[in-house]
This record gives sequence, C-alpha cells and structure tokens, in this order.
Amino acid sequence: MRSVFNKALAWLVDQGLCLLVSFVTGIRPHAAGQMDVPPGKTVYFANHGSHGDFVLVWVSLPRRWRKRVRPVAGADYWLGSRLRRFIAQDVFNALLIDRQGHDPQAVIGQMTEALEAGDALIIFPEGTRNTDENTVLLPFKSGIYHLAQQNPQTEFVPVWINNINRVLPKGKFLPVPLLCDVSMGGALSLEDNEDKHHFIQRSRQALLALAPPEQQAKDTAAQEAGA
Repeated sequence: MRSVFNKALAWLVDQGLCLLVSFVTGIRPHAAGQMDVPPGKTVYFANHGSHGDFVLVWVSLPRRWRKRVRPVAGADYWLGSRLRRFIAQDVFNALLIDRQGHDPQAVIGQMTEALEAGDALIIFPEGTRNTDENTVLLPFKSGIYHLAQQNPQTEFVPVWINNINRVLPKGKFLPVPLLCDVSMGGALSLEDNEDKHHFIQRSRQALLALAPPEQQAKDTAAQEAGA
C-alpha cells in the first residue's frame, strides 16, 4: 500500500515540479512527439550552479523519456532528510553516489551499471556547484573521462544552463522568478586513443560553446590570464 501511495505522490510531485519550473524559469517541457529517438546510452553533462540544475535538464527532455534519465547526485545531501530522500529516490530515481572520494572506481561502476541497464544519466563534471561569479566553468573532474573510457559507445551531450544560479542561489530555498535557457549541443564520444586531458578539454569546450557570447569571452580572458 505504501509503495502505491509513494508512486501516486511521486507522480503528483513530478507534475507539480514541471509546472513550477515552467512558471518560475520559462522553461517548457518538450512534447512527447518531439525528439523521437530515445536517449539509450547517453550522458547529459551540464554546468553546475545550483541544486535546481538537474531539474531543468530533466524538464527539458521529452516527458516519456524521464523514467529512464537519472540524475547523478550526492548521497550525503539528498539522503539528509526524508523530503530530500523522497524527491531523489521516488520522483527522480536519482543515482546517489558517495562524492567524498573514498572509492572513485565504485562510483564509475555505479554509473556504468545504470548505462548498461539502458538508463541515461545527468552529470555535472565540475563536481561541485560554481558559486564564483568571476568563474564561468570550474575545471572538470576526471570522472567524465573514466566514465567514457569504460563506456566507449556512450554519447555525451553537453547542456548549458543559463541563469539558474540567480533563480535558486546557494543557501536559498525559495526560487526567484527569472527566465532561464537550456541549450543542448551535439553528442560527442571518446575517440580512439584519446587521452584524458584532450577528452576533458574537448568536452569542456563543447559545453562552453553553448554559453552566451559574453560568458565565452569571460572564460577566454580568464584562461589567457592564467596561462
């Protein structure tokens, strides 16, 4: 009985979140007839500015895909309360990982199992939220490369989220109504004999190419200053 209740409540929360996100950010969910090819072995990787990031990526996908698209999130945060646990596990079916770095290979193994089961994933290669207004993108962690290395047939789709850090700033619970953009780029995969540094840089540039021009220029200036 509890399982049936949880499923019904999760469906209601799902619908409510879609409406709330659409109202607050202007993002509109894709209709079921759009993007007809299912995601398969796909990893959506995005910039990370707030806890609301994966919700925007998730809402931007066709509704019928969402049961097979799992955000990868930190267990330490999402298991911190009953409400968060319910949202992560019952609403989003999130893949909860240990992000404290105790066993990175185990984390890659978790994600590989999910991909092999036919799920798609949402990840944030920066590893943590970027709260520095002077930094466009934090350096990518090596996990995206190791995931690609273990899953060479997987496609990695860059997703740029614009403005969400102002909608839901760090430490705030109530969102501020502001228009957001979610832009998806072309998929990339690990090339034969491609090393870690090159793949990470190529992935980062593919994501940055979706950012507004002023953000791209800001990142280029920061890179040149640090060279």
